[in-house]
Amino acid sequence: MLRPKLPDIPTLPTTTVTPRQTQAPAFSASRTVAPYVGVGAVTAVVVVGIVLTALLAAVAVSAVSVAVTAVVLRSLVSSAHKR
Repeated sequence: MLRPKLPDIPTLPTTTVTPRQTQAPAFSASRTVAPYVGVGAVTAVVVVGIVLTALLAAVAVSAVSVAVTAVVLRSLVSSAHKR
């Protein structure tokens, strides 16, 4: 039936590129090392955050467990004194 007509692919002009010879920039004393440390620093902060969050969760679970145990023991001791 109806077939779409595809556009013609234009041909790119060919040009000759001559490579320039450039020297690598010399290391300057004012250049910082910060961009190279960024990934490691971010990773360290994320890992420390995860560890601290896990420790906080462990402390919270332990505190709740101790509180429940104290309430149960208190109930048992008080019921023993009433008899």
